[in-house]
Amino acid sequence: MKVALVQDYIKEYGGAEKVLETLHEIYPQSDVYTLVYLPRFLGPHMERFKDWKIKSLIPSWIPLQAKMISMLRFVDHLFFQRLDLSSYDLVIVSMAGSYSGVNLFKKGKNTLHVCYCHTPPRYLYGYATANKWTKGIIRKFLLILGRIPMHFIRLRDYLDAQRPDVFIANSQEIASRIQKFYRRIAVVVHPPIDVPKVDKPIPQNERKFYLTGGRLARAKRFDLAVEVCTKLNLPLKVFGRDFAGYEKELRSLAGKSVEFLGEVTQEEKWNLIKKAKAYISPSLQEDFGMLNLEVNGVGTGVIAYKSGGVTETLVDGETGVFFNESTVDSLAKAIERYERLKIKPEDCIARAQMFEKQVFMKKIKEIVSKNIK
Repeated sequence: MKVALVQDYIKEYGGAEKVLETLHEIYPQSDVYTLVYLPRFLGPHMERFKDWKIKSLIPSWIPLQAKMISMLRFVDHLFFQRLDLSSYDLVIVSMAGSYSGVNLFKKGKNTLHVCYCHTPPRYLYGYATANKWTKGIIRKFLLILGRIPMHFIRLRDYLDAQRPDVFIANSQEIASRIQKFYRRIAVVVHPPIDVPKVDKPIPQNERKFYLTGGRLARAKRFDLAVEVCTKLNLPLKVFGRDFAGYEKELRSLAGKSVEFLGEVTQEEKWNLIKKAKAYISPSLQEDFGMLNLEVNGVGTGVIAYKSGGVTETLVDGETGVFFNESTVDSLAKAIERYERLKIKPEDCIARAQMFEKQVFMKKIKEIVSKNIK
């Protein structure tokens, strides 16, 4: 088959990029199309994409692309509508929720169009986003001004969502959003989780710090972890690439027990997870939460805010604990409860193995095989 993969943009390495990477592993000769490709912002993950055939719809020589990511949502459809993929047998879209026109490309009569949806655009439907639009007079003005075009973008987003032949959601949470906003039924295929082999997990009593981080975006609410660990004087390590100045806010809340590590390599991330008491996941309405399962995959427990996709993966009292309110007090009580529990590494690993990469690859191949002409 002649295969094309499409993603909103490629500028950082997160869950959507991990899915794209695994799709490319299934179809290694595929062409990859994206609105903006900025490898220099990928940090230690840049090498992952170096041998791919990536075609950016916006030429790389155009300046200030990194600053224009959010503003491009008003015109993204103009670029995707001009994209002609009619010569491909299979097109798989990894829809990260950044843009609403990613499915509008031209396709052939016999082209199978599959959309793997991480989430409908959060900014269109009232979900927490990375940017703090209520801060500052100019941002508040743009927010008010943007309400009119946002109505029309939602209409376009609905039409965009009617084009795929097959809709896949990364969780039941996202399947319900797809049903609610698009009136489409989606098959649930959980994202691919790397579960490295761990010969002997470090005993819980030898682990000295808590861990949080990933993509440092405001919707992830890492400020709760920083505030709680500062208040309780618990050692906390924060890793990940800053997004929209959020790290500066986190540092202003942090006490001496909190350490910021910046963006780390995959190897460094695994070493941190293996040695951590637990990973703190305070995200609001998490779409799925791949990192939580990666943490379980090396025998480490998770302390997570009970909302969104994480409710489908974490087993309370066995692979971690939930906290029910997005507050400092609620998280503090969850940490105290976690300290009293004896989380078994083997239970965490067994849970993560249910979502490992081979399961994802098998299900994607089955869906394509069933629907291809």
